[in-house]
Amino acid sequence: SSRFGLDSGLWIGRVAWHPAGTMPSSQRLLLALLCGQAVPSAVAADGFTLSALPYAFDALEPYIDAKTMEIHHGKHHATYVANLNTAGPETSSYNAVGLAALQAKAVRQGSPVRNNGGGHYNHALFWVNMKPASAPSTEPSPDLAAAIDDRFGSLDMLQAEFEKAALGRFGSGWVWLGVKPDGALAITSTANQDNPLMEGLEYPVEKMIPILGLDVWEHAYYLKYQNRRGDYAKAFWNIVNWNKVSRNYEAYAKQGKPVPPTPTGGGHAVEL
Repeated sequence: SSRFGLDSGLWIGRVAWHPAGTMPSSQRLLLALLCGQAVPSAVAADGFTLSALPYAFDALEPYIDAKTMEIHHGKHHATYVANLNTAGPETSSYNAVGLAALQAKAVRQGSPVRNNGGGHYNHALFWVNMKPASAPSTEPSPDLAAAIDDRFGSLDMLQAEFEKAALGRFGSGWVWLGVKPDGALAITSTANQDNPLMEGLEYPVEKMIPILGLDVWEHAYYLKYQNRRGDYAKAFWNIVNWNKVSRNYEAYAKQGKPVPPTPTGGGHAVEL
């Protein structure tokens, strides 16, 4: 069984202990991943951990297939976590709040922290902002809905602009919905594993605190959609967890705080 923490804590799946001796935490994590084992609980003390998904691999079918989820989470995301720990990031903590706070200074800490710290944060937020396809449909909270109408005119118009940004991102990257410093919603995109929380990016990005992101790397959709990124972006709305996104907006981004990527607020875990 899994155990879940709240927004300020760790959220880790079932663990299997591996005698560590003097092996560094990053190597213990990588060894566990390569052996197909769960992450040793001891790693949590001095390294970031790969959180279990809050749903089964096939829960997002037919919109995102089970094999993609298995590879995307268990291989791609896991590698970012292992490589981030190897890079030795300067962080106040190894929990979700620490990961969110790391993003602003990731560029200054060098490419390994930027690429892998961004990859860890982006994916962790991506997973918890989705819900099983069989779960009841959700919609933006009244507060978020009002902000959407004010900025985009309607939810349909937001979705159209978001999909346009997804198609417009050349190569690999992410598209984001977030809150600008003036409190208004906006949409932007970033390259590779960058995100709008990062300071010092070398290209124009709308400054914002992201509340929803879509991975547009080909590994996120190619098995099912091949080169049809637009179809993938449209399908995404069927599994967006608006309860979670609304909480991201109200409890964090609207208050000027980066969103810690935990499942709290999405019906996946005990509420704060």
